[in-house]
Amino acid sequence: MTTIAYLDCVGGLAGDMLLAALLDAGASHDVLHDAVRALGLDNVKVEVSGTERHGIAATHVEILEDAAPAERSARALTDVVARADLAPRVAAAALDALGRLIRAESSIHRASSNNLVVHEAGGDDTLIDIVGTFALLEALGVERVVCSPIPYARGMIATQHGTIPGPGPAVLALLGGALLTGVDAEAELVTPTGAAIVATVATSFGELPPMRLDAVGYGAGSRDLRLRPNLLRIALGTEYVPLASTDVALLATSIDDLVPELVPDVADACRAAGALDVWTAPVQMKKGRPGVEITAVARPEAEQAVARALLTHATTLGVRVAHARRYELERAFREVAVEGHRVRVKLGLLDGRVVNAVPEHDDCASVAALTGRPVKQVWGDALAAARGFEGGSLDPDAR
Repeated sequence: MTTIAYLDCVGGLAGDMLLAALLDAGASHDVLHDAVRALGLDNVKVEVSGTERHGIAATHVEILEDAAPAERSARALTDVVARADLAPRVAAAALDALGRLIRAESSIHRASSNNLVVHEAGGDDTLIDIVGTFALLEALGVERVVCSPIPYARGMIATQHGTIPGPGPAVLALLGGALLTGVDAEAELVTPTGAAIVATVATSFGELPPMRLDAVGYGAGSRDLRLRPNLLRIALGTEYVPLASTDVALLATSIDDLVPELVPDVADACRAAGALDVWTAPVQMKKGRPGVEITAVARPEAEQAVARALLTHATTLGVRVAHARRYELERAFREVAVEGHRVRVKLGLLDGRVVNAVPEHDDCASVAALTGRPVKQVWGDALAAARGFEGGSLDPDAR
């Protein structure tokens, strides 16, 4: 099952908030510190502490540098990650995020990336936020990231280039395709680093997908806002896939004047008309007469054809119809060998895993005729050979 991280941007989206929320949700502190060491950054300390926002306990991450924050060229920024001893997926995601950030800054300043000097986002904290977030997501086994609508807060932001409107132009350049929601706050709620990470890793934006909740983490930003807690909440869970269901029609008729030998012919006619299943049951009719009830299950598009088959091939004057919902396993066929002969096995899959295996009777009967063995023995051998499928998953392309 897929592990999902849902980013709930309650009061902002920033790199340090992502780190803090992942740690609060149970990610190992050692993974973060190993990522920092892999970057080879000197005189940098990562301080993790507990705090609260509006009465909600949370984790706060602060990057402490001995010297003034660095300004790096775009090339120097990516070189630090390229040289680092990181897991391949972490390095690839980090370079992707940095590339997005650099392209956004280049577009805003109308400068080529070769000549671009990254100011606010060129420091060690940017590198740690990006690499650390992807390292923690990898350590938690997160396979899919979904992000809530991102808060759009108006206001003015002081930068080295001057005062700019919030959200910053680089943030909006990074969030093309994301869902935004306006909020009443005059503060920088979303940073370019946070936007670059989410633009790289989020597969979709919107509401929480169906999932079984495993853990929750709260990451605090550096502000204490009046109208909303400056928090990023992460919900970790396992994807929940509801059972597939389809609408079906139940067609039934009760008969007391049909020759018993013809009942199988009626059932065959219903199947030929598109019935998914047909069964019979003895019933007592009026005046105590013994009769048979024939019931067929059909999808809506085959309902009339099956009704016509019942009316044509049985002796009934009417067919009752009720509508129901049918839950179904996915189905696949595999082959096994019994004494060198092919026997097909029908498999039922639930959530991608095999939960049922049934040999095809006609194949078993054919093998029994060729080998002189009882059908039940061939059936048993085929089922035993199919046991290896049960509990496992199948390649969807092979179904």
